[in-house]
Amino acid sequence: MEASAEGMRALWISLAVLGVTAVVQAAVVAASGSVALLGDTMHNAADALTAVPLGIAFLLGRRSPNRCYTYGYGRAEDLAGVVIVLVIAASAAVAAYEAIDRLIHPRPVSNLLMVAGAAVTGFLGNQWVARYRIRVGRKIGSAALVADGLHARTDALTSLAVLLGAGGAALGWGWADPVVGLSIAVVILTVLRQAAREVYRRLMDAVDPALVDQVEAVMRETPGVLDVGEVRLRWIGHRLRAECAVVVNADATVLQAHQVAVDVEHALLHAIPRLSAAHVHTDPFAPEGVDHHLVLVAHR
Repeated sequence: MEASAEGMRALWISLAVLGVTAVVQAAVVAASGSVALLGDTMHNAADALTAVPLGIAFLLGRRSPNRCYTYGYGRAEDLAGVVIVLVIAASAAVAAYEAIDRLIHPRPVSNLLMVAGAAVTGFLGNQWVARYRIRVGRKIGSAALVADGLHARTDALTSLAVLLGAGGAALGWGWADPVVGLSIAVVILTVLRQAAREVYRRLMDAVDPALVDQVEAVMRETPGVLDVGEVRLRWIGHRLRAECAVVVNADATVLQAHQVAVDVEHALLHAIPRLSAAHVHTDPFAPEGVDHHLVLVAHR
């Protein structure tokens, strides 16, 4: 609940900042006719609106597990990441279309000082939002929020590109504005690749291998653990779940083996950030050539 609340706060604050930025830029676009600034404005507006699916996902993630969704609703956050990727792709397509159209049908850009001021406003707003979203996203373990922050960081760079376009137009280079608009579309595609890769990895249950090493090390250090078996980790929203096996003394009672499993889970909950639960299976120590799971081999 605390992580979701912090994520929601980050979303609404960044929505307000980017919303104001997009409104200011849209007014300047109407007065100047700059397609470079139009591309930046659309990108900012799209970035602000991605707070909506993420906000819905965070709210869904607060719901308790039930007999249908036994792991809860944390995966809604990953689906929101897919929506964000689609929004980034759409903004890239629109920015590219407008820039190409302006190259084919040139039109002058007016109020260049206003365009430059709007570009600086876009840079400052996006840079602040990018830092804020990435920091909160990494803190609570939200890949979707980090992807949204990376999106905003690139928006900040594209705003500076608009400033270059305005400078070129001031020098009489009519092609500068649409060329910058087209370059913005290319940069957006770069962000799209990075964000899509991050969301894809989360959907495919990928985790940092170093995290697996850390889990194994904690398990080995737990009293009563003779060896470590299978370790599986997965993200569900911005929370981790673990499924793992440990080897215990073959003479241990059920109560003693259960206590080892509880101790392992307790140690993992303290050592692994954002871990919500760990299912620990205990196996009795087996001499060489003995397999206590032989009956299951044909099913794996």
